[in-house]
Amino acid sequence: MLNKQQKTVLVVIGLILLVPFIAMQFTSEVQWTFFDFVVAFVLLLSVGFSCEWILRKVQSNRQRLLFCFLLVFVFGLIWAELAIGIFGTPFAGS
Repeated sequence: MLNKQQKTVLVVIGLILLVPFIAMQFTSEVQWTFFDFVVAFVLLLSVGFSCEWILRKVQSNRQRLLFCFLLVFVFGLIWAELAIGIFGTPFAGS
């Protein structure tokens, strides 16, 4: 069963994914496929639940902040690589 924080994470993920979905209705510049939404959902879900777990398990506020920052930073690097290919891996979106 999901706790309140996990339900909040799911709602926030849904709201974040609504942004590109709505943008696709109004412009041709946003062209996400179903697979793009699945990948984004999995990435956001893993970051959201990991950060929620860190906030529950880590006692020190400084460590909580550090771990969550590192988690979001790595997420940003992965997202940027998938979107524009900043590292030039075969996973790059462009």
